[in-house]
Amino acid sequence: MAYRLLVLNPGSTSTKAAIYEDEHQLAVKNMVHTNQDLAPYPTLYDQLDYRVALVRLWLAQEGFDLSTLSAVVGRGGIIPHIVAGGYQVDDALEDCLRHHTAFDHASNLGGLMARAFADPLGIPAYIYDAVTSDELLPEARVTGFKEVTRTSFCHVLNARATSHKYAETLGRKYEDMNLVVAHLGGGISISAHSHGRIIDSVSDDAGPFSPDRSGSLNMLYVVDLCYSGKYTKPEMLKKLRGEGGMSALLGTHDCQEIERRIQKGDEWASLVYKAQALQISKGVGIMLGCFTELIDAVILTGGLANSKMLTGMVIDYLHNLVKVVVIPGENEMEALALGALRILRGEERVHVFHSPEA
Repeated sequence: MAYRLLVLNPGSTSTKAAIYEDEHQLAVKNMVHTNQDLAPYPTLYDQLDYRVALVRLWLAQEGFDLSTLSAVVGRGGIIPHIVAGGYQVDDALEDCLRHHTAFDHASNLGGLMARAFADPLGIPAYIYDAVTSDELLPEARVTGFKEVTRTSFCHVLNARATSHKYAETLGRKYEDMNLVVAHLGGGISISAHSHGRIIDSVSDDAGPFSPDRSGSLNMLYVVDLCYSGKYTKPEMLKKLRGEGGMSALLGTHDCQEIERRIQKGDEWASLVYKAQALQISKGVGIMLGCFTELIDAVILTGGLANSKMLTGMVIDYLHNLVKVVVIPGENEMEALALGALRILRGEERVHVFHSPEA
């Protein structure tokens, strides 16, 4: 039996939609939203009907028969107290997405949009591998600050999807493997996967610097900057996320541009790129220490993994320690579709969200 899926991925300035039949993408559309488009909607949730209507219009233009759908899957939101995998979008999860998320983010609309399409058709609506999925070991939560407990925050969707894909190439199951996955994008996160569970992770603001994030450094330096009187809190936050990393050091986060500079003999650009590779390798090294069993491989994925120069340097650091595999790209739409397929085929059980207050 073939399954047909509507996949929905709302972002801050776009809504991506796709139709899949089993593993095959039949159609895809990226609908861009300008500031003018979103201006009539005072809150994020006021955008829901607008985005749903845009997707319905596209599906009508494609001549797609909604009654042929088996399920709808949306990008997971910033939801507290969940684990990795798929969740049915029911009343409890919808209430959380509307009123109790950790913070407002366009991804919070994913499950709401999925249910808006699924309910009239009498088919299930899912979210899958939300970024806040948290299965850390108890010992991984402890920090040296009594007031701070660590939670997992990494590129769960692509990291797990790429792990599944790699396992399949070997004729194995993701749940039977030990992997470290470095997602190399605008932000870089690194996660330790043990038998299908992310047992620890380095978030994109706590590990290597990246194209536009400053990454981790001696906290005393950060404290000094915060109290120097030179920067406001919003300015410091921008230095951490958005205006840090290679953007701060080189004035650009375009890796193709950086590589062109290196090829023209720019020694500073070359040094920064080498430092980027070294920090990625050190971040992987931290995650290697999370296992008590042998590790099958380190996977380099995400958009930056398309850079053979960068991944080549990382491999040079790590190849004598562990097998390194490069699987570039982010593939969020495919990851959502394949997750929903595993649920429909009975290969994974779907989770039911329970509010902590319930």
